[in-house]
Amino acid sequence: QVQLVESGGGLVQAGGSLRLSCAASGRTFSSYAMGWFRQAPGKEREFVAAITWSVGITYYADSVKGRFTISRDNAKNTVYLQMNSLNPEDTAVYYCAGRQRVRLTSLPREYDYWGQGTQVTVSS
Repeated sequence: QVQLVESGGGLVQAGGSLRLSCAASGRTFSSYAMGWFRQAPGKEREFVAAITWSVGITYYADSVKGRFTISRDNAKNTVYLQMNSLNPEDTAVYYCAGRQRVRLTSLPREYDYWGQGTQVTVSS
């Protein structure tokens, strides 16, 4: 079993930055891929970014490319999402997810484990 715990959400002004963390525990993750998703009220869950644990290959949604950076610290079993140049459209609950395969994907149904989510609110 895998447990994922997000942290780092909060309220920030437009143009500001936040860094989200996702602490993973319960299993080894060398063969895993990890992703960040977000869900705004009344909208479907949306892919943000993904990364492989082993070599750190990354994949981004077009809407965040150039503003967000996903990274991982293997020693700490933690995945990060650095978010810069935030705008009100980035307001959502952000979820960390893990899948038991290395191939990166943007589809929520392809992920096996989910965290509880952390709220990010960007004021204008």
